[in-house]
Amino acid sequence: MITVNAMGDNCPVPVIKTKKAIQALTGPETIEVLVDNEIAVQNVTKMAESEGGRVASEQTAEGAYKITIQMEDALAEKEEENEPLVVAVSSDRMGTGNDELGKVLMKGFLFAVTQLDVLPKTMLFYNGGATLTAEGSDSLEDLRLLESQGVEIMTCGTCLDYYGLKEKLAVGTVTNMYSIVETMAGASKIIKP
Repeated sequence: MITVNAMGDNCPVPVIKTKKAIQALTGPETIEVLVDNEIAVQNVTKMAESEGGRVASEQTAEGAYKITIQMEDALAEKEEENEPLVVAVSSDRMGTGNDELGKVLMKGFLFAVTQLDVLPKTMLFYNGGATLTAEGSDSLEDLRLLESQGVEIMTCGTCLDYYGLKEKLAVGTVTNMYSIVETMAGASKIIKP
């Protein structure tokens, strides 16, 4: 049995740790995942089931849960798509409601992109999303990691000008609206947080 300790880890870390454990399997195995909240139980369960696992969970104590995943077969390698995946980021926050929470969610989203099996070909940043590629952004480390792994990071020049950030671009290159449209038109999938 393999144990994944995700106690105290914030979303999406429990899912990422579990997915990595599943991908490391070379044959049938049981994985035990320890988490400290019901949302993590739900998220890990959903991911494990999508990977072909049989899942059971139980609360072992106050704020402690154990998820048991039975993997009958090792995962087959996923084939990379022929057409590129593009991530389009139009804001420095994810969703609507609380702005502070939205910024936390966007930081988590960009980290989660670094953990994908198949990285996007290009990430586009425009409007408020342009601030994420400039000096002072909390996501620069994740974006630089993605760029070092071959992901093209492109930020709208008009947007950088509008926010007074053209000289503060810290990762990637400046682009224009035609290139943004052309990149989106050539994508097999576009993810927009």
